[in-house]
Amino acid sequence: MARIAYANLDSPTIAPLAQRITQERGSVLHLYQMLLHSPNIAEGWLSYLTAIRQKSSLTGSLRELVIMRVAVLNGAPYEADQHAPIALAEGISQPQLDALADWESSTVFSQQQRDVLTYTDVMTQKVQVPDSVFQAVAQHFSEKEIIELTATIAAYNMVSRFLEALQVHSSDAR
Repeated sequence: MARIAYANLDSPTIAPLAQRITQERGSVLHLYQMLLHSPNIAEGWLSYLTAIRQKSSLTGSLRELVIMRVAVLNGAPYEADQHAPIALAEGISQPQLDALADWESSTVFSQQQRDVLTYTDVMTQKVQVPDSVFQAVAQHFSEKEIIELTATIAAYNMVSRFLEALQVHSSDAR
């Protein structure tokens, strides 16, 4: 159960943004129900995450691989629950999803994916990225793509930390 009750979506100060979220995302997920306690933060979050998810030049499969690995590293089941179906739809295989917890000993990832997973792990767990890790990932991407990859990893670390601090879970009642 979440540490704070979810926002009342019918509140006059929240309803217009809740309707926009529904139009853009299909529904107001628990994440946004929590964020809507602060409509300005929710609106900024929506714009930022929409840019990350829908306006980036990264492939959907790479984006979702990163999101799923961040969820594993941060112990964020809500994030994993929401993104596993998206990852599969974007081309990540079930064996790849199953291997994410111990990806380094797996053979189901390409070299590009392995370099991205290393970059994700270091950014998430150590923050400072050694030159060798950066150079390995940089050989696969343009400068624009490196910015988008880095922003995606950072954004979903933000998401998982928010979700876990407030104990937002898929099983919560709306």
